[in-house]
Amino acid sequence: MSQFPKTERNRVKRLPQRGYYDTETIYKILDEALICHVGFVENKEPFVIPINFARVDDAIILHGSKSSRLLKHIEAGKPVCIEATTLDGLVLARSVFHHSVNFRSVMLFGVGHSIEDEQEKISALKAITEHLIPGRWDDARIPNRKELIATQVVSIKIEEASAKIRTGLPSDDEEDYALPIWAGVLPIQEMTLPPIRDERLAGDVPLPGYIEKYSRGGKS
Repeated sequence: MSQFPKTERNRVKRLPQRGYYDTETIYKILDEALICHVGFVENKEPFVIPINFARVDDAIILHGSKSSRLLKHIEAGKPVCIEATTLDGLVLARSVFHHSVNFRSVMLFGVGHSIEDEQEKISALKAITEHLIPGRWDDARIPNRKELIATQVVSIKIEEASAKIRTGLPSDDEEDYALPIWAGVLPIQEMTLPPIRDERLAGDVPLPGYIEKYSRGGKS
């Protein structure tokens, strides 16, 4: 699928010109974001839970404790709404009313299922690990059987999705452009700081290149 159809659920209603429905745009944002927020309803009460994730083809992979109410909800085949956002800048207008942010966001809808096959579960956990930091899976100890049993992994097929993107400079009222107030964009970029060694790490263990050169930007 190269384009998600517009529906009442995924159609961008506010400023529709900022809406995108193509998989290339949507998947690129998902692949760059580290955290998503999953919305669901339990006992007629709404909940939103932040969680790390991975995209594998047209599905979102989540993992956590067997006791997680979110994962139990998904395992039962109940619908969820998932959102992910990357922040690109603060948009500073001359008036407070026209302040904004430059961002790229995705909202998607789907129904999931539990991954029970051991090899599929391992592959899913590898995808989540590699989404966080590529190269780590082959460098770290992989989960043992006890850890696999204690971990719930679910896959949510993306049924409907849309992206919303805001770029560019502020849009002020025409009469405000003459005001002597600085206006423009303050770019924001996610970046890493120097790694902090575990105090119990042996002194002869070198810093891996994939950590030293780590940066966000989604899948190549």
